[in-house]
Amino acid sequence: MERHSKSTRFRVRVISFSLAGVLALAGLAVYSQTQAAQYRYLLNKTYEHAFAELTASVSGLNTALQKGRYATSGSLFSSLCAEAFHKSQAAQTALGALPYGNVELEQTAAFLAKTGDYMMALSRVGPELLTQAQWDALEDLSHRTDHLCQTLQALQADLYAGTVTLENLSQAETRLSQAAEDGGTTPAGSSFQTVESEFPELPALIYDGPFSDHIANRAPRMLQECEVVSQDQARDIAASFLDLPPTVFTLVSQGGEQMPAYGFSAQVNGGEVYVEVTQQGGRVLCVLTSRPAGEASLSQEQAADKAKAFLRQRGYPDLTETYFIDQGHVLTVNFAALQGDVLCYPDLIKVSISLDNGDVVGFDARNYLMNHQQRTLPAPAVSQAEAAARVPDCLEVLSRRLAVIPTSGENEVFCHEFKCQDGEGRHCLIYVDAQTGQQERILLLLEDSSGTLVL
Repeated sequence: MERHSKSTRFRVRVISFSLAGVLALAGLAVYSQTQAAQYRYLLNKTYEHAFAELTASVSGLNTALQKGRYATSGSLFSSLCAEAFHKSQAAQTALGALPYGNVELEQTAAFLAKTGDYMMALSRVGPELLTQAQWDALEDLSHRTDHLCQTLQALQADLYAGTVTLENLSQAETRLSQAAEDGGTTPAGSSFQTVESEFPELPALIYDGPFSDHIANRAPRMLQECEVVSQDQARDIAASFLDLPPTVFTLVSQGGEQMPAYGFSAQVNGGEVYVEVTQQGGRVLCVLTSRPAGEASLSQEQAADKAKAFLRQRGYPDLTETYFIDQGHVLTVNFAALQGDVLCYPDLIKVSISLDNGDVVGFDARNYLMNHQQRTLPAPAVSQAEAAARVPDCLEVLSRRLAVIPTSGENEVFCHEFKCQDGEGRHCLIYVDAQTGQQERILLLLEDSSGTLVL
């Protein structure tokens, strides 16, 4: 009888504990669902705010473009161009905050970037010197922006009415993946896709800026007249560049418009390494590594020395360090080419060194391959002393040298470079055109223990 009583009490306890566990799990599930619902609500409000910012910024861009078409005063026209540029920048920022801004809205993003940069280029010309083709392009951009503005405002009204929603990124990616599998016959399905589907073809904008059509189609100078390499040759080049056996690399991509390349991937030291090798010329274009860096055991100077040695061993002897930045125990060093005593900033290579073991975890030679050449540099028409007179008296000149600097597009300017310091110890760079004696550019240097940021 006593044994039966103990057995009964044991079963009661088991049932009680089990019931308590079930209730606890149920409570936890309810709490988790409540928290998830709250997070979704906050996330949706963030998306709605970003959409409202996008609509407002495009509306401001539309207004600035319309006013710019009628401006005849140089100062007013420049002010409106600057306003258009800033509105386009704000619109791009808002677009990037949307859950699928970079997935489904490629044409919209390209239009905003091109329009802002084109207006900044026009601001340097002035209304008196604009050609008829430039006025026509401005009018065309104005009409297209007005169309985009109306589309966004209509979608915003639907959003507020609850007839459309801002889908999340995974939904957008799923739709696009399905469309790709079906050969492009499946519509993406996003309510926001009406912006893309109704977007007119962009006009060809020819000017000295990064989004100019003639620059987008420019061939890399370093690769002109080079022979095309095979996939196997490219794999051997990638392996030799990183001192790894070719067998570890797998082809994962190939193609590209301006600089077609083979993309290879390998699992190395607990992370994935991705290398691109140009199809023409067989030059390593970039290296990316996913392995997170551990605690630093190298100083920034030691890492910079390793980056220099790496470039020298890979056939880049005439490069000099300019600036570096330390981010997450990875030091990225910028190198520019030297032609005699002239520093050529367009010929830029970036090398990233992991501070835990000194491995190269990043490499980017795109600018170098696009721009490097043996330049014909004229003797400066403006002496160094004459150029120094263009530096304001409130600044102390710390160093000076000759340099070639890029514009925002294809052109280059041969300059005197002056590194200066103000009364509070802050540094800046002032560039004076070596042929005209006019100030060409001013850069501010934000320096701290992590490196230098150039503004």
